[in-house]
Amino acid sequence: MQSKLTQLKTLLNEIHDINSSAALLAWDQQTYMPEGGTEGRSYQLSTLETLAHLKFTSAEVGNLLEELLPYADQIDPDSDDARLIKVTHRHFQKSTRVPTELVAEFAQTSARAHPVWQQARAENNFALFQPVLERIFELRRRYAALFAPYDHIYDPLLDDYEPGLKTADVQAIFQALRPQQVALIQAISRQTPPEDAFIHQHYDEQKQWDFGVDVITRFGYDWTRGRQDRAPHPFTQGFGIDDVRITTRFPENNGVSGLFSTMHEAGHALYELGVDHALARLPLAHGASLALHESQSRMWENLVGRSLPFWEYFYPRMQTYFPAQLGKINLDQFYKAINLVKPTFIRVEADEATYNLHIMLRLEIEIALIEGSLEVRDLPEAWNMRMKDYLGVTPPTDTLGVLQDVHWSMGLIGYFSTYALGNLISAQLWESIHRDIPDLEDQIRTAEFSSLLGWLRENLHRHGAKFEPQEMVQRITASKIDPQPYMRYLQTKYGAIYGL
Repeated sequence: MQSKLTQLKTLLNEIHDINSSAALLAWDQQTYMPEGGTEGRSYQLSTLETLAHLKFTSAEVGNLLEELLPYADQIDPDSDDARLIKVTHRHFQKSTRVPTELVAEFAQTSARAHPVWQQARAENNFALFQPVLERIFELRRRYAALFAPYDHIYDPLLDDYEPGLKTADVQAIFQALRPQQVALIQAISRQTPPEDAFIHQHYDEQKQWDFGVDVITRFGYDWTRGRQDRAPHPFTQGFGIDDVRITTRFPENNGVSGLFSTMHEAGHALYELGVDHALARLPLAHGASLALHESQSRMWENLVGRSLPFWEYFYPRMQTYFPAQLGKINLDQFYKAINLVKPTFIRVEADEATYNLHIMLRLEIEIALIEGSLEVRDLPEAWNMRMKDYLGVTPPTDTLGVLQDVHWSMGLIGYFSTYALGNLISAQLWESIHRDIPDLEDQIRTAEFSSLLGWLRENLHRHGAKFEPQEMVQRITASKIDPQPYMRYLQTKYGAIYGL
């Protein structure tokens, strides 16, 4: 069976290389590609993704998997080889349902949609984006229908990002979470908010960049295996476990947004860079799911990056970068300002207490669009109504509303719930980490992150995609995804800040 396994791995290596090449072109499109290159790039991505799909769904791969499945049942079920066979077979079964023509059309459509979204967002012109967005949702509905029968048409889309999780599972988690978060937000709203005007002034962009680089270097980001660039919407892209790149942006008159984006994306990158090299160029060589990925980005951004111990070390350093803006602002003022709870229009700028509500409304809208109970042309109105219902604010423009996120332009339907699920998982992991590293806060106070990163590498990162998300979380924390640790975290943190 070893020769058969070697044959399979060789094929999977080649498919990985094709997919990585497509990812490199997609990264370039969002960072350096000239605007006029969109049409050609759409064909290039379509060709590469078609080749990868054809190669993966070939009879050769299918026959090898059928021969290897009995072998996988005979060896250690947690071994790399057993998991590789089982996970690849699952992907194969799903991929063989999808016609190659649909793969090509979707790749081409999403590549063309991205610059249209950028222009629509810049011009506050939803009508410009509407036709291509309608096409994207039509293609996603066709894709989902290939997996009938299902409990819900949204299930196949969610499964692409959270293997094994159902729409009903996520809805049940959110139904338990929403009233608790709303109650906390209401309690906070009755208190006097901290002053944060000093955050919203001009901060030199290069100094913001330099300070962010200093922070994530201390986190453990390996610059020999990564780089940072600018993008309209920050993202992380890996081309293999030794090349994982991040991007950031610096909104005007905000001294911390770029920093938190940098920390967030570094969290994603640290996960990918920590995958065991034995899994390189295989379907296991990435995060277990998008929620597990978000648990890492949100952990480094918020549980570390917005914590008081973190700023006890880094705030004096930041003051040296920005003495005019922060020289007369003490640590307590700064800490409370960066943890201000205030409903906002923009998800990526949302505080920890309100962030999940942004995700819940997006999930509702996505499900309605896939079901067909909501039409794309009615999306701006539906968005604004839900913003008013969930957060008590109405975006004055579509740029600050329905056009703010990049995901739909890239065809990432089924993705949004992973952000909130990642928040929940981050708090579950955090409680486990504190049990194993009792002096964690003292280490963070001295900018010592090696124990934290080492714990994550040992317990999560090295396993890549060997285990489904619910199984991975249960293995580490002895519980499936649970909203209560996150609520304990929020109530403790904001109870102290707001005197609740």
